[in-house]
Amino acid sequence: MAITDNDVRERIRAGVIDPEIGLNIVDLGLIYGVEVDEDTIDIDMTLTSPGCPAGPQIIYDVKQTVKRAFPEANQISVNIVWQPFWSPEMMSDWAKEELGIF
Repeated sequence: MAITDNDVRERIRAGVIDPEIGLNIVDLGLIYGVEVDEDTIDIDMTLTSPGCPAGPQIIYDVKQTVKRAFPEANQISVNIVWQPFWSPEMMSDWAKEELGIF
């Protein structure tokens, strides 16, 4: 069975929480793109700010979560991108509700 973009996002949703905000990074809107090509998984993501103190831990957690979920993937890369710059509008409705943002 082939790994899909949605499979990767769901594993990250279940396994990677922003330690400062306390919500998963998928619903926070930090995952911009996932590309799966045979045994390679490329993830484009951002952080809530360039100086995010939890950034290194979040990036590590993404790599480890994906590696554990898909051991058949030979290469997993996490690319930090800043365009577009993250804003609260990128959060899912559920995350906005959890944080009281309407």
